Amino acid sequence: MDERRKVRLTVLGSGTSVGVPTIGCTCKVCRSDDPRNRRLRPSVCLRWDGRTVVIDTGPDFRQQALLYGIDRVDAVLFTHAHADHVLGLDDLRPFNFRQRGPIPVYASAQTLEVIRRIFSYIFHDGPTESSRPKIETHVFPAEKIVVHGIEFVPVPVKHGSGECHGFRFGNHAYLTDHSEIPEESLRLLEGVEVLFLDALRYKPHPTHSTVEASLRTVERLKPREAYFTHISHDLDHARAESLLPPGVHLAWDGLELELEV
Repeated sequence: MDERRKVRLTVLGSGTSVGVPTIGCTCKVCRSDDPRNRRLRPSVCLRWDGRTVVIDTGPDFRQQALLYGIDRVDAVLFTHAHADHVLGLDDLRPFNFRQRGPIPVYASAQTLEVIRRIFSYIFHDGPTESSRPKIETHVFPAEKIVVHGIEFVPVPVKHGSGECHGFRFGNHAYLTDHSEIPEESLRLLEGVEVLFLDALRYKPHPTHSTVEASLRTVERLKPREAYFTHISHDLDHARAESLLPPGVHLAWDGLELELEV
């Protein structure tokens, strides 16, 4: 597709699975007054031409939609089926009411299988006394998903022993929850200009990338700008940002980028 579109990307959440502040924690970051250290569960939305695509609906999705003025959802792309990425799916109901129709949902076959188990009531065909989300499920193809004129390319990554997918859209990409990016997926990311990467903390983790590992990915792919997300309370925003090289940043909740796709 040759037509270029202006897309506004909003970071709805940049935190790890338990969020920051973490319940019961009294560390410096969890007690910080810096709003960039307050991190909801990881998600982004992309808006263009009156359309909105959300990547992941975690347990904070209702709060995120209210905070950042999401008034419609035209599609949801799921990276994987962990709780911090899917448990807000029920909060699509108000969008069904407003839009008077089902919302397309794209995910891998494995992710959709888990969603069907967690939200079995959504797929129940019998009568119901209350509303339930209306969605159209699609197993995304390996090559690309096209949503209202924009192509999203699924990028398989390793999340410990589990599966996860990032997405490339134009010359930009959003990858969360990865411990390794396979070589064939790195090739899918060649030429990216703005790149989001998992960077949980400095210490190694079995299912997530570290700051050091994601810096190596940045060095390999050389994007114009890189943003680290899925951040734990181990990283104080101001201090961690001051140690990053030029063009590399920590994402924060509410960050907005104007992209051309």
